[in-house]
Amino acid sequence: MSLPPDHPHLATRRIGVLLVNLGTPDAPDAPSVRRYLAEFLSDRRVVEIPQILWQPILRGLILTTRPKKSAHAYAQVWTDEGSPLAAITRAQSEALQAALGDAAIVAHAMRYGQPAIGPAIDALTAAGCRRILIAPLYPQYCAATTATVVDAVGSHLKTLRWQPALRFVPPYHDDAAYLGALKTSVEAGIAALDFTPDVLLASFHGMPERTLHLGDPYHCQCQATARLLSDALGRPVEVAFQSRFGRAKWLEPATDARLEQLGREGRSVAVFAPGFAADCLETLEELAIRGKHQFEAAGGKRFAYLACLNAGAPGSAMIEALVRRELAGWL
Repeated sequence: MSLPPDHPHLATRRIGVLLVNLGTPDAPDAPSVRRYLAEFLSDRRVVEIPQILWQPILRGLILTTRPKKSAHAYAQVWTDEGSPLAAITRAQSEALQAALGDAAIVAHAMRYGQPAIGPAIDALTAAGCRRILIAPLYPQYCAATTATVVDAVGSHLKTLRWQPALRFVPPYHDDAAYLGALKTSVEAGIAALDFTPDVLLASFHGMPERTLHLGDPYHCQCQATARLLSDALGRPVEVAFQSRFGRAKWLEPATDARLEQLGREGRSVAVFAPGFAADCLETLEELAIRGKHQFEAAGGKRFAYLACLNAGAPGSAMIEALVRRELAGWL
C-alpha cells in the first residue's frame, strides 16, 4: 500500500531490548557521588521513610558527609573504562547484541545516573522499536530494585504520545539458566584457588528486616537461590547480607560479622555475590577489599572473593537465554 506524499516518515518496525542495572556516579569524586546519592536515596521505594522526615536528614547530614567517603571507595575500584558496573553492563549489552544480531536492538540503562532509562527508551523508539523488552538485571525480586525499574519506565511512558508495547523479564532467582551459570562460575573460581575453602559464603545486598514482614519476597528468594545452588554444587552454601545502612534492624546474618567470626575461628572462606549481575562498588570494595581486611584483622588467613557472572561466557549465555524466552512470539 502506497502512502500519501505528505505522510510522515515511519521507521522500520523493530524489537528493542533494554538491560537495566542499578546505577553509578559519573566519576569517583564527591560532587558526582553526591548527585548520584541524591537521586538514589530520594526514591521512596529505596528509603521508606516519610519524605518530610527523610529529606532533611538526607540533605542536611548524609549528602554533606557520605559523598567524600564513598568517593574514596569508588576511587579504589575505578577503571580506565569508568565505573566497573557501567563498563560491565555495557559489555553485557554488546554481548547480547552480538548474540541476537539483527533480530533486535539492544541498549542498556541505569536506574540512577547515566545512561538514564527515559532517554534509552526514546533512542530505541527513534530507531523504530515498537516492542521493547525491559530486562532488570536483578535475579531476586525486591521492591527497592526491580519495582523501581517498573516505576521509572511507567513514569517515562506518561510523557510519550506514542507508547511502545512493553514486556519485562521477571526475576530469575530459581531459573535453571541462572543456577547453571552460577554453578559454572563458582566452580571455576574455586578451581583457580590454591586452597579449598571451608565455607562458601553467598553475600546478598541487605534490606531492612521490616521489608520481609511487609511481604517483600527478597529474603525468601535469596535463600532459595542459595539452597538450589548448594544442591547443584553438592556442598553447603551459607547466606549473609551486606551493606547495612542506618539504625534499623536489617536482614541477618550480616556479611561483615560472619567474615569476622570465620577469621576468629581460623576457617578459610570464598565469598561471592549471586544477587549482583555485575561487579560493582559493593562487591569489589565492600567484599573483595574491605571484607578481606575484616577477615584478616580477625585472624583469618585464607580468603577469596569470586567474581560475579559479569560479561563472561556463562553470564552472557544466561542473559541471552532469559531474553530469548521472554521475546517468544515477538522474534
